[in-house]
Amino acid sequence: MALNPRESAEYIVKNVKHVKIHYNNIEKLAQTVYKKIKEKIISVDNFSQHELHPSDKDIHAIDWIFLIDTLNFCFWTPGNDTKWKVNGQTGYFALCAAINRAIKEGVDITNPKFYSKISEEELDKILRSDDGIIKVPLLEARVNCLREVGLKLIEKYDGKFENCIKLCNNSAQKLLKLIVDEFPCFRDEAIYCGKQVSFYKRAQILIGDIWSCFRGKNYGEFNDIETITMFADYRVPQVLVHFGTLEYTEELLNFLKTDKLLNAGDEREQEIRGASIYIVEELKKNVWKLFEENGENIEKNIVNSILLDHFLWDYRRKNAKELEFIPFHKVLGIYY
Repeated sequence: MALNPRESAEYIVKNVKHVKIHYNNIEKLAQTVYKKIKEKIISVDNFSQHELHPSDKDIHAIDWIFLIDTLNFCFWTPGNDTKWKVNGQTGYFALCAAINRAIKEGVDITNPKFYSKISEEELDKILRSDDGIIKVPLLEARVNCLREVGLKLIEKYDGKFENCIKLCNNSAQKLLKLIVDEFPCFRDEAIYCGKQVSFYKRAQILIGDIWSCFRGKNYGEFNDIETITMFADYRVPQVLVHFGTLEYTEELLNFLKTDKLLNAGDEREQEIRGASIYIVEELKKNVWKLFEENGENIEKNIVNSILLDHFLWDYRRKNAKELEFIPFHKVLGIYY
């Protein structure tokens, strides 16, 4: 049985060889985050305020979120290849734009009965780029993921992911376990220093997106949402390096600058991801401490690693040019 993401991060950090953590800079970043929470710049409302996201009033919101996070992986292309773009958007938001376009065109894309039998040609058309030439990375893998989750939903959950949520009695951890047990394409695990560790990026972001969309109410009401960690990907570490909370050894930094691919499960990959989770957990604790030191009530279910991840990920997008000199680790795979 794998350690959960938090336990995995702690275990990895105790054994790291290729990265360093700077606690004083985590404390400095916590000051910045605390102010932005007070100013409502960091807020759960930011999810539904994005034009490409559904609102909690949308009857298909759960189906849309589940579909998106089934496909939410690996949007970068090796070398200097042109980026995959949809309606001018790149990466995750290009995926959102493509799915929304398909819905407007009358494609029943959020229905498991449709995507459990989807062909590569059909998904290729749905995810077609603006120029009609550049294809989304790992198209075949995306088809396989859709078929896998669609069949399971039909066979066991009456074709509705909301039935999975209802079974978990408002527990994010129970839902996390259900997701990784029932849908293998979400089972983001590896072996590090002899132990089975987990990161569960897509499974946790699925829970985080439901919580964010419904603002912690209705389907998004989880009594343990603060136990969900950040979503260990390849972009947030850039921001953590930028803020001085994460540092790569010279050897690792030089390797990343070569733009070479890492194999999934590589020790260096796991250390970057594990350290990222650990840093954001420490950041969260420091923010909680600032609220307490200022005599303010801290709603730990509101100030959580989901919001901190949103802040860091958005910061990278808004400051992409400034951060581009910091290399990111590259892995072709379905987990992030």
